[in-house]
Amino acid sequence: MTKFCLFFILFGLAFQACSQPTTTTPTTTKPTTTTTAPAQQPQPAAYASEKEGWLVDLDVAYAIAAKEKKPILVNFTGSDWCGWCKKLDADVFSKPEFQDWAKKNVVLFEADFPRRKTIPQKNQQQNFALQNALGVTGYPTIWVVNLGKDPNSGQYQVNQLGRAGYMPSATDFIATVNKYVHP
Repeated sequence: MTKFCLFFILFGLAFQACSQPTTTTPTTTKPTTTTTAPAQQPQPAAYASEKEGWLVDLDVAYAIAAKEKKPILVNFTGSDWCGWCKKLDADVFSKPEFQDWAKKNVVLFEADFPRRKTIPQKNQQQNFALQNALGVTGYPTIWVVNLGKDPNSGQYQVNQLGRAGYMPSATDFIATVNKYVHP
């Protein structure tokens, strides 16, 4: 099994304070400064996979995998444009047989590369870094990995357990991936 260093440069979300211009009204006694409160902006919904049980934050997936001592099943997908990815979702990932198996054996992680929707920059960066570390060039690609994390640098060590692509049934998929999960 080959170990790859996965260098994540996860930038924290930078928030800029929104302030409205201040106006000063001159008077003969003393100036008064007023500010206008920023308009209420609707909060965007938290980013999540459209598939139940799939995580999109690698730090969360890592924490759960470490706690439960399970490998991570990474689905590299183009969720809104890739026909084979949609077929894999319909033929395998949506089936109760797969969902039951996954709950017992792996932590599900979706690395999405959509074309018609935008995902947060943090998720884009982690997905591209993971894609580069694993040499993914097409979708769907499934990797089963174990992660380690350097506590000082926050960089992940990726231990590749095995790789798969589209399979026509949950039974075929489970049989193939089970060889990586339970060698």
